[in-house]
Amino acid sequence: MRASSIIVPLALALAACGAEAPAPTTESPAPDEAFAQDTLPMMGPERVILGFGNSLMAGYNVEEDEGYPEVLERALRGRGVNARVIDAGVSGDTTAAGRQRIAFVLDNAQADIDLAVIELGGNDLLRGIDVEETRANLAAIIEEVQSRGIPVLLVGMRAPPNLGAEYVAAFDGLYPELAEQYDTALVPFFMEPVYDRPELMQADRIHPTAEGIEDMVAASVDAVEAALPEAE
Repeated sequence: MRASSIIVPLALALAACGAEAPAPTTESPAPDEAFAQDTLPMMGPERVILGFGNSLMAGYNVEEDEGYPEVLERALRGRGVNARVIDAGVSGDTTAAGRQRIAFVLDNAQADIDLAVIELGGNDLLRGIDVEETRANLAAIIEEVQSRGIPVLLVGMRAPPNLGAEYVAAFDGLYPELAEQYDTALVPFFMEPVYDRPELMQADRIHPTAEGIEDMVAASVDAVEAALPEAE
């Protein structure tokens, strides 16, 4: 299991913004089950995706194979994409911490990365970091990645309304504005499938359960697949 240094107040941000055979059921399969049922043979060269973020990427309090990068990899492979997703999430990372380590991560990836999924900003929100500082850090991360010829999928977060309309507008606007400025793909709100569904959140009301992560992958896998450049 993995640890996190994100603390409870972030919940406000995420909330705003002899056995018998089982009887047949008509319920829809869970996302991961659906991926398995629709599995296609993998084709083409390996596509390497970097998952760069905080505990939401690293996978807090779930098993090693239940984190977002691992579930995303299975989902893409189920679609026939020969994907390998590198988990470069660090619990507690702010955008400043991500800015400090992005070059090191890229230098030591030991693979040609086809796409970088960048998920940061929730801890900036928690710590009350100035929006313009968050913007500058995210911009620097995107620039470092793009300078190496790697396309970016930017993953957004949202601020809780109790922080005031001006702050919410500034923070929430960061992600679409940066995506437009740097011509990146965008997932507007990473937690959209789970933030208002308590059954998909852990007891801390901050991190998704394993089932919640499956829903997050199901909601974002199309964007990831679309952001992958054509294989050479």
